[in-house]
Amino acid sequence: MSGMKRFALISLMVGMSGFAVQGAVVEKAMTYQAGHVLGEGFHVYDDKVEGKRPAVLIVHQWTGLSDYEKMRARMLAELGYNVFALDIYGQGVRPQPPAAGQEAGKYKGDRALYRQRLQAGLAVLVKDERTDAARVAVIGYCFGGTGALELARSGAKLVGAVSFHGGLESPTPADAKNIVAEVLVLHGDIDPFVPDAEVAAFEKAMQAAKASYHLVRYPGAVHAFTQKMAGNDPAKGAAYDAKADAASWEEMRRFFDRVFAK
Repeated sequence: MSGMKRFALISLMVGMSGFAVQGAVVEKAMTYQAGHVLGEGFHVYDDKVEGKRPAVLIVHQWTGLSDYEKMRARMLAELGYNVFALDIYGQGVRPQPPAAGQEAGKYKGDRALYRQRLQAGLAVLVKDERTDAARVAVIGYCFGGTGALELARSGAKLVGAVSFHGGLESPTPADAKNIVAEVLVLHGDIDPFVPDAEVAAFEKAMQAAKASYHLVRYPGAVHAFTQKMAGNDPAKGAAYDAKADAASWEEMRRFFDRVFAK
C-alpha cells in the first residue's frame, strides 16, 4: 500500500470512529441521561496513561458547554487526568446573552435541580473505567464555579473542588457542613458580580462548618478573568486578565498535586 493510500485509510478510520485524536489525547462527545433531559458532555483522556487515574469534572459557564471548556478539558487531560465536561442544560441548549442569564438563573434558583444535573455528570465520570473513584475533583467557571461549590455542598465524594471566578452565594449556607472535599476559590479581587459581602458570607459559612478551604484573590482582576472571550475592558465588570489566568491555573495544578497525592 502506498504512503498516500495508507494515510487516506488512517484518516477515514479516525473519522468513522467519532474520535478526534491529537497526539496521545483522545476526545469524544458523550450523551447521557440527566434527569428528564439528555445531556451531551465531552470526555477527554490521554491514552498513553495506563490504568485508573485521578479524574476531573468540569462545569461550564453560563452559555453552556462550549469550546472554552473543551480547551480546558484537553489541558487537564495532558496533565494525565481523566476529564469529563458535563452538560447542565441538555443537548442542544447553548444560550447566548441575555438568554444565558435566564437559563443559568433557572438553576441558581433551584439548587435541587442544579445538584441533580451536577450529580448526573459526576456519575458518568466516576463510572468510567479510567477513573480512580477515590481521586475525583471538580472545577467550574463563573456559573460553573457556583456549580463546583454546589456539588461539594451536596456531600459528593470529591477530594477537591475549584471555583474560577464563580458565584459564592448559597440559599442554604449551612450546607457547607456536608462538604468533604478541600475547596479552592480563585477570585478576582474587584469582581463586581461577586462583591466582598458575598465573599465574607461564604467564608463565614465555611468556617462555621469547619470545612477546608483556601481563597486566593487576584489584584485588579474582575469577573471572567480566565476567559479571553470576555474582552479586555475591566470597566465592563468582566474581562480577561492574562496574569490572573496563568496564576490561577498554576494554583489549581498545585492544589491537585496535593489533594490527589493523599
